[in-house]
Amino acid sequence: MLRIVYIICFFLCFGGVSNAQKFQIPPGKKFEKINFELVNNLMIVPVEVNGSKLSFILDSGVGSPILFNLSNQDSIQINNVSKITLRGLGEGEPMEALKSRNNIFKLGKATNFNQSLFVVLDKDLNFSTSLGIPVHGIIGYDVFDSFIVDVNYTSGYIKLYNKNTYSKKKLAKHQELPLAVYNKKAFLTGAILLEDNSDIPVKLLVDTGSSDALWLFHDPEKGVEIPDKNYDDFLGKGLSGNIFGKRTKLKGVRIGDFLLNDAKAAFPFRESFSAIKNLGNRNGSLGGEVLKRFNMVFDYDNKRIYLKKNSNFNKPFQYNMAGIDLQHNGVRYISERITNSRGLVQQDKDSFGNVQILLGNQTRLSLVPEIVVSGIRAGSPAEEAGLKEGDIILAVNGKRVHQYKLQEILSMINHKEGKKVKLLIERYNKDLLFSFVVKDIFKSQKP
Repeated sequence: MLRIVYIICFFLCFGGVSNAQKFQIPPGKKFEKINFELVNNLMIVPVEVNGSKLSFILDSGVGSPILFNLSNQDSIQINNVSKITLRGLGEGEPMEALKSRNNIFKLGKATNFNQSLFVVLDKDLNFSTSLGIPVHGIIGYDVFDSFIVDVNYTSGYIKLYNKNTYSKKKLAKHQELPLAVYNKKAFLTGAILLEDNSDIPVKLLVDTGSSDALWLFHDPEKGVEIPDKNYDDFLGKGLSGNIFGKRTKLKGVRIGDFLLNDAKAAFPFRESFSAIKNLGNRNGSLGGEVLKRFNMVFDYDNKRIYLKKNSNFNKPFQYNMAGIDLQHNGVRYISERITNSRGLVQQDKDSFGNVQILLGNQTRLSLVPEIVVSGIRAGSPAEEAGLKEGDIILAVNGKRVHQYKLQEILSMINHKEGKKVKLLIERYNKDLLFSFVVKDIFKSQKP
């Protein structure tokens, strides 16, 4: 199945801007409902910035909103601008950015007329190619702090409730847990279960902007040890570059009365956290692959979170068993035989969509997304089969990939353990066929 590798989690080395106005919904309205698209366990929500319609990741791990990947926008107005330097997760260098005040943000009819934001100028910071849909920024604390926020992962919406009129009768079937909120971030206390049956308490950042399951900081003094069965892996992408670490599996993770067995976990290398001077007593973070197993309600004012398990709860955690990462890399032309005699030029609405040109009555020339191999794990089935970074994926088990979304292609490759996968690729203008068997790396490792 699909591997979640691109973790969009940012930690800024500065506080938020004070005296910022909160979001508000129109008087007399009890809530505002916002539909989101769940991609790689990340909630992508529509946000209007000074009249420009954009797409943001809803990220409870970020303070002020951050804008990036604006190269495909004709123009976006931002107000009261000054230059700053940002530093975040990753092993790269700090980068120049802009700080802006007094902007108008809208999520549906929920509006903030005095929103501060940061704009990253580095064109290489673009998560759209990895997620397969346009993403222009991240937003978090200002939304969660303004409302009681109901997140329904299974139905794909959030509801932003007026704090003064919200009825807690809606929470009768949820479990109430304390939520620590400071430095514009929220934390839960839970526990990890190791193979020796030890139950280790941990304090975890609640991070809806991470597509991974569970990140932990190696800390032998507190009993947070890396299990013997593990492997080096690319964990994701942060504001300051790539993040690497150890991928592993825990016996379980406990949140309140809920127990998730065989929990996927990662131990990022400390180099990726050089921007965070003081981790305090935090032991890691809970990401979207865990959080999506609950429908939840955030109440920052009263420092409470309410959890109710949903239909995702018992689904197995997903691993990249093939060891191959993919991303969009522009577009390419393909030609197909057709029987329709009508001449037509058509463009789909999504920015990675197809442009189709029908020539005569026999040939269709289509401009489709190009899917390339962006990374291969050392020692993985994909590497052993001979695949290389930069290979262009044409088909998976005979199915042409331009007909599928990026995450569907990854799912086709990592469908199940023991499955034989055939990949048709293009390398140096030659079509080549590779095959390998998907395997569970933990089962192949000795205790």
